[in-house]
Amino acid sequence: MRANTNLFWILFVFFILADAAYTIWAVITYSHPEWVGTVSIGLTGIMSAFIAFYLGKVMSSQGGVLPEDRPDANIEDGDAELGHFSPWSWWPILLAAAVGVIFLGVAAGLWLVPIGMAFVAVTLVGWVYEYYRGNFGH
Repeated sequence: MRANTNLFWILFVFFILADAAYTIWAVITYSHPEWVGTVSIGLTGIMSAFIAFYLGKVMSSQGGVLPEDRPDANIEDGDAELGHFSPWSWWPILLAAAVGVIFLGVAAGLWLVPIGMAFVAVTLVGWVYEYYRGNFGH
C-alpha cells in the first residue's frame, strides 16, 4: 500500500505541474486561460491527492504492512477469498445483451426500452436464482 500511496502523490505533483504548464501555455497562446482543460487537469490532481491521503490514512490505521509491501512475502500470503463465481454461467452474457437492448432503445427508438427492461428482469432473476434449481440446486 505504501507503493500505491507514493504513486498517487507522484501523480498529484505531476498533474499540478501539468495544470500550471497548460494554463501558462494557454495564456501565452490565446491571451486568456482555457478553462475546461485548466479545471479538469487541476481536479484530476486534487483527486489524486484525495486518494493518496485516504490510502495513507488507511495504511497508518491498519497497523501492519500488506503482503505486497514485504519483500519476503509469498504469493499465497496475499491470496484472499474473492467470492463465488460460476464459470459456466450464461446469465451475465444475457444480462449484458438485455442492457444493450435498452441502450439501443434509447438511441434508436424508445419502444425497445420496455422490452429490454423485461429482459433485464428475467436475466437478473435467472442469475440470482441459478443455484436454487437444476443440477446445482441447494
